[in-house]
Amino acid sequence: MRLHTRREFLVASSSLGLVTAASVALPRMAWGEAMGLPPGIQLYTVREDLPKDTPGTLKQLHDFGFREVETAGFGKYSVKEFRQLLDDAGLKVPSAHLNLNAPDLGPVFEQANILGAHYATSSSLATGNLPRSPAGSSAGSRPDMVPLGLEGFTKLAAQMNDIGAKAKAAGLQYAYHNHNYEFEKMPDGSYGYDILVNKTDHDLVKFEIDCGWMCAGGADPIVYFKKYPGRFKMIHVKEFEKLDHATVSLNDRPKGMDLGQGFIDYKPIFAAGKKAGIEHAFSEQENPFPVSQMSSAKAAYAFLHASS
Repeated sequence: MRLHTRREFLVASSSLGLVTAASVALPRMAWGEAMGLPPGIQLYTVREDLPKDTPGTLKQLHDFGFREVETAGFGKYSVKEFRQLLDDAGLKVPSAHLNLNAPDLGPVFEQANILGAHYATSSSLATGNLPRSPAGSSAGSRPDMVPLGLEGFTKLAAQMNDIGAKAKAAGLQYAYHNHNYEFEKMPDGSYGYDILVNKTDHDLVKFEIDCGWMCAGGADPIVYFKKYPGRFKMIHVKEFEKLDHATVSLNDRPKGMDLGQGFIDYKPIFAAGKKAGIEHAFSEQENPFPVSQMSSAKAAYAFLHASS
């Protein structure tokens, strides 16, 4: 089964029961160490390798140099078993991507607490309400999102506040992870993302900027760091092939690239992120992978680790 989105990966994991070498010269080196953060990776990046050999994949990520991971499902393992595998590999889980469209969030938040996570993070809320692809449709196809508009983003913000309050009651901090659809233009020229930030409670809702998706949508992480101080706690370090247009449709997906190979200049983003108080930075990659997911993960660590 091919999994094309993080949401599909989360759903599949739930249903199961809850080389580019580091020495290769990168065309544009990162300044990840300047943020002073442990190198992290979103496990969706290695979604093909993880189910085949979970203990071995986690250990290899540690051997590459990663010290933090962000989870996206647990495959065939229970959450307690998965936590033990992470402990055995020497990996911490400050954030867990969870299905926060679930009708009962109690068990979902319990998973985050078992993992030792501080942030309960939504992979996507609006896309979680999309219908599944009809039987017989091509692999990976799904209905495109209807623009949310002012009303849709306002309703989404209300849902986020509700999740944030429930997360706080469970001893967690809710964080919202973006894709590109949040950068739909509103009648006043602002983005839908601004509605989400402005209409959510500062304490109940924090944000994880996926820098790749934000840049693909035509926006700038640095602008948001400065515009809304204190709201952003984590980033995804993601790369796409150079675009000739901004895209706000999930069916107009740019081509994923190894870090350092695409169009995003992370040096100023890292510098601004450090000033903004970013606490965790997770590398993440979308399809396709030039060699393999693990080789791209190794290249991602080299990018994050490089300081000049």
